Formats: sequence, structure tokens, C-alpha cells
Amino acid sequence: MSEAKVAIVTAGGSGMGAASARKLAADGFKVAILSSSGKGEALAQELGGIGITGSNQSNDDLKRLVDTVMDSWGRIDVLVNSAGHGPRAQIIEITDEQWHTGLDVYLMNVIRPVRLVAPIMQAQKSGSIVNISTAWAFEPSSMFPTSAVFRAGLASYTKIFADTYAADNVRMNNVLPGWIDSLPATEERREGVPMKRYGTSQEIAATVAFLASEGAGYITGQNLKVDGDLTRSV
Repeated sequence: MSEAKVAIVTAGGSGMGAASARKLAADGFKVAILSSSGKGEALAQELGGIGITGSNQSNDDLKRLVDTVMDSWGRIDVLVNSAGHGPRAQIIEITDEQWHTGLDVYLMNVIRPVRLVAPIMQAQKSGSIVNISTAWAFEPSSMFPTSAVFRAGLASYTKIFADTYAADNVRMNNVLPGWIDSLPATEERREGVPMKRYGTSQEIAATVAFLASEGAGYITGQNLKVDGDLTRSV
């Protein structure tokens, strides 16, 4: 069994997922990355980790990732669930197919890998799962309807999971980014943020790394906004 701690990052080939993988590697974790683009494999090679090209919408790809990690390192201490982008349209114009795609992108992207990793963490009596969600989960915007709807559901899932596994020292929390520099920047959006700037992927990664750390060992079931005070609801 590996002595170093082990982290898996899904959808980790670019953006906030890739930044999180880099930060965890810098903090001493062995890192495994799943990415559909192939960028995750390249990043994992750079970081001395494991890279799998596949989709977080595929149970088979996720099982291949988890099995490879366990065969190589024998443990999983951290799971970071990132996501791609789902459908966007006026609320009543979103088709059934698009709603199902949103479900896959923004909620099942967590549920699928958690089913595989939670029993491993439960047996270890330790583990941290961090989901990259959205600042609009509780203050929904018509700009991101499928994201807001399913990530509100993710908040409920996270609370139920946290309640269920807290006694096993397995934690789950969500990071809620606002406007981040991995997105196209506009002056209107920048001016709408009280801090008058976009956040950085590195700031999100630092938050992910904190929630994955022993210093956050008493934090579970929470939704932490990292949005420059853009959204203000409780």
C-alpha cells in the first residue's frame, strides 16, 4: 500500500479540475486524473501520476480509473469531482434530452464515482470528497438553468451523504465558484462582482486542497462559496 496519500480528480484535464490536480500534487498527493480529452493523461504524466482518458458519464471508465488506482497505490484519500458544461437555453425550451444531459453533467458526475470510492474510504475510516459546484446553486440564474437545478440537488445529496458517512470519518463538501478565469471574461460580469475581478482557478484549487486536508477534518456537508461576494443568500 502506498504511504503517500492518493487523490483522484475527475474531469481534470483543464480549468479548475486541472488546477486542483496540480495543487494536490504540490501538497504531496499521488494524483490520478480522468479526462475525456486526453489532457488529463498528459497532466498526470507531468505530475508523476496516473492518467485515464475516459468519461465521468461512463461507469466502466470510472471503474477502470478506480481499479487502476487501487492496483497501483492501494488507497484513495481524496476524490475531487469536477464537471464539463451542460445545456443552456430558456427554461421551457430545454428538451427532455437536454435535461437528462444536465443530470449527467452536473449530478451523476458525482454520484457515479462516489458509489465506487465511498466503500474504499469507509473501509479506511478516512476520506474526503470535494465537488466543484457553482455559486448559483442556491441563487439560481437563468443563464445556467440545468447547472443551477441539478447542483441544488447536489447540495441535498451532499448533506445526505455527509450524514450517512460522518461516523466513518468520510467527508463530503462542495465548492461553489463564481466567475472564474477559466471562463470567458466580460466587463459586465466583472463589474457585477463586489471584488471587481474574476477569481482564479488557483484560488478554487486552494479551496479544494483545504477541504481535502486534515485541517478541514471537522468540516462536512457544507457548501463553500468562492465568488467574491457575488451571491449573498444563506
